[in-house]
Amino acid sequence: MQWEVFITCAVTGAGATPDKSPHVPVTPEEIATSALDAARAGAAIVHIHVRDPKSGVGSRDVSLYEEVADRIRSSDVDVILNLTAGMGGDLVLGGDEAVLPPNPTGTDMVGATERLAHVRSVMPEICTLDCGTMNFASGGDYIMVNTPGVLRSMAKQVQALGVRPELEVFDTGHLVQVHEMIRDGILDDPVMIQLCMGIAYGAPDDPTTLLALVNNLPKGAVFSAFSISRMQLPFVAMAALAGGNVRVGLEDNLYAGPGQLATNADLVARARTILESMNVRVIGPQEARDRLKLTKHG
Repeated sequence: MQWEVFITCAVTGAGATPDKSPHVPVTPEEIATSALDAARAGAAIVHIHVRDPKSGVGSRDVSLYEEVADRIRSSDVDVILNLTAGMGGDLVLGGDEAVLPPNPTGTDMVGATERLAHVRSVMPEICTLDCGTMNFASGGDYIMVNTPGVLRSMAKQVQALGVRPELEVFDTGHLVQVHEMIRDGILDDPVMIQLCMGIAYGAPDDPTTLLALVNNLPKGAVFSAFSISRMQLPFVAMAALAGGNVRVGLEDNLYAGPGQLATNADLVARARTILESMNVRVIGPQEARDRLKLTKHG
């Protein structure tokens, strides 16, 4: 059991969700405002993607990240910035018979250095590193690509910047990569891991799979766990019971209840209520910084 828990809010993601809920933020101003509202509700960390303001599609535009970060940092709210570095590894193949060339619609493949351009510019306290390649979307030909070579290069660059990587683990095999990077000295203590559950073709969100992942974590790792859709809120309790921290937010789930569209602040407030009902203390950003040994930039 984890009795002192920090909450991460995944604010918007990159999926096709803006058409499904008016609460999904799209513009930098909307993303920053929603992140700050989540922080006021109790989130110690906000996990940030950006979107093209006109189309709503996920983007790697460095200027959009800079604007979101500037808006958050210039506010009177203290919160830890966690930027995605998962963009730029999107491969959509041509189909079941004509696999190559890749479909240009949806394919966005760049090298390790370019995938971290916004991290070097903004210098958040945390950025994410996806720890494996996997079929991601249900059906279709989309692959989330993170080869060992690219991942190791990104880890080394992030280490040199002094930014803490949050290692996104979607299945048990991804922990093999984590252990190898620890062995080779390209991850600093404490290792920060996010267990991503319930995503198609990754680890299912049942308790035995969660515990199998937890039992294979590196010694001393600080971890969080989450699931998507209707299992997001039950996983608030599940993560704490398993010894971890919590993630909620509109990247992973749009609803507070049946037919009840939520805001990010709603989901954080619900998570806080669940945790405090279990006599768990929700810690703030400075305590989370101390636990994770983060360096505050900007």
